[in-house]
Amino acid sequence: MLESSELPDCFYSRSQPILVRPSSPTPNHSLYLSNLDDQKFLRFSIKYLYLFKNSVTVATLKSSLARVLVDYYPLAGRLRNSPENDQKLEVDCNGEGAVFAEAFMDITAEEFLALSGKPNRSWRKLLYRLESHGFLDIPPLVVQVTNLRCGGMLMCTAINHCLCDGIGTSQFLHAWAHLTTKPTTDLPINPFHSRHVLRPRNRSPTAFTHPGFTRNTPSKDIPQMDLNRYLQSQPLVPSSLTFTSFHILHLKRQCVPSLKCTSFEILAYHTWRSWVKSLDLSPFLRVKLLFSMSIRKLLKPELPQGYYGNSFVLACAEATVNELVNTNSHYGVKLVQQAKLLVTDEYVKSSIDLLEDRTVKTDLSASLVISQWSKLGSEDLDFGEGKPLHMGPLTSDIYCLFLPVIGCFDAVKVLVSMPESVVNKFEYYMNDDFF
Repeated sequence: MLESSELPDCFYSRSQPILVRPSSPTPNHSLYLSNLDDQKFLRFSIKYLYLFKNSVTVATLKSSLARVLVDYYPLAGRLRNSPENDQKLEVDCNGEGAVFAEAFMDITAEEFLALSGKPNRSWRKLLYRLESHGFLDIPPLVVQVTNLRCGGMLMCTAINHCLCDGIGTSQFLHAWAHLTTKPTTDLPINPFHSRHVLRPRNRSPTAFTHPGFTRNTPSKDIPQMDLNRYLQSQPLVPSSLTFTSFHILHLKRQCVPSLKCTSFEILAYHTWRSWVKSLDLSPFLRVKLLFSMSIRKLLKPELPQGYYGNSFVLACAEATVNELVNTNSHYGVKLVQQAKLLVTDEYVKSSIDLLEDRTVKTDLSASLVISQWSKLGSEDLDFGEGKPLHMGPLTSDIYCLFLPVIGCFDAVKVLVSMPESVVNKFEYYMNDDFF
């Protein structure tokens, strides 16, 4: 057994990594990215890590990846600045290929599972580190398959967030798995590539306040503390807490007077409040909760089936620290529900119009951002040797993730990185209602 949580080194052959290109010719053109796609807030890769009890041969995975890239050919292209506007990104669909690395690590699936409660820095060994000068130099899709001593495998995928959101990445990965197990069949869902369905309108934004955004311009108002920058200037450590259906029901029962709410609403409020309480902030500081909301079925007309680009907006709840900390859960959950109700077809279209102004950006200054991974179905991925024993992010960040719990459909794992000096307080407040 491992004596610490530090992973051993990965061993690569001299030929690693390689480029996997689409197995047949693909369209060669520039792909427009919507204003939701190329926000600076999203200029990173979504990094999933999977642990499988049994490995699939690398030859099989490379063959099926080459095949699925025929359908998802933009992921085999390269990002670049638009010739018309160097502030805007587009995809050069040139078929250059995805990066694929194969490695070996002297560890068993059981040993990894024992330390998989929360990511640590040594997990970064599980994704091949590419030499690059910046974000645009990294290919949209990077994969590493790490074979284990026991015959199992770890698979890490890094998919550029400007091309896909969480639903889109899950759609792509399931398509890859489908062609691995059934190589001669068609995809159950064909990808829809065009992002023009989310193009801005030729009009000024309507009279929505859009509290989740701010402008990159000097303000005459009193400057607000940049809490996000302050937190990231300190050493951060991950906190990982699992809430079962029992815990979530208990939280709902604390919502007095009685208020019907979803599991997400109560847990988002509880996490936001615990996060704020642990940081000992000024009672007059306005704090925000930003959480992703899918717009696929909100828009009129609905987005086409198979659309895998970014199709979410961040709903925004806000309050002063005093209001959030010294009121009951009924008040806080209502804030979350009201934030959801504001996200309508017109609100979304107005957001897209607003983002045409390149000085507009997501307001992270005093915000907790929650992204829900627990309902994407990514934990059901099967390349032919069974579903994963573990699924989660490669790293933990200051952004909060709601993750699925393998084998427990109704449970949610809350993962967020906090300054080392306050992480114990955060966990105390998160668990306080249950003891």
